[in-house]
Amino acid sequence: MLKAEQRGWIKGRNACWKSDNKRGRIEKEYGLRIAELQAKYRLVAADGPVTFFCDCSSKNEVVATFFQTEPPTLLAERGDQVSLMYLQKSGSGAKYQAAMSHCGNIRALIIWGYGGKEMQ
Repeated sequence: MLKAEQRGWIKGRNACWKSDNKRGRIEKEYGLRIAELQAKYRLVAADGPVTFFCDCSSKNEVVATFFQTEPPTLLAERGDQVSLMYLQKSGSGAKYQAAMSHCGNIRALIIWGYGGKEMQ
C-alpha cells in the first residue's frame, strides 16, 4: 500500500514542474508528504487521542490524534474512516482542514467529507 501511495504522490509532485514557482511548490509538496508519513506511521510525538462526541451523540464519535509535524497534522477517525488533516491558517485560532467539535467546554466544528453535514 505504501508503494502505491508513493507512486501516486510522485505523479502529483511531478505536476509541480508546470507551476510558475517550481521551487516553492516542490518544497511545499515534500513538506506535506514528510508530515503525512510522520503522522501515519507515528514517527513523531503526538497528543491524544482525544474523543469528540459531535452533536452530543456517541454515534457521531470522532477520535483525533494531534502530531507535532511541520506543518502540524492530526489523524481523525470516525467509524471505519480515517482522515489526515493539516493545520490551516485561520484568524480565529487553530483550524484543521475539517475543524472539530465537542458538547462540553471545548467547542469546535467538524464537516466530515466534501459537502458533509456540519456536526458540533
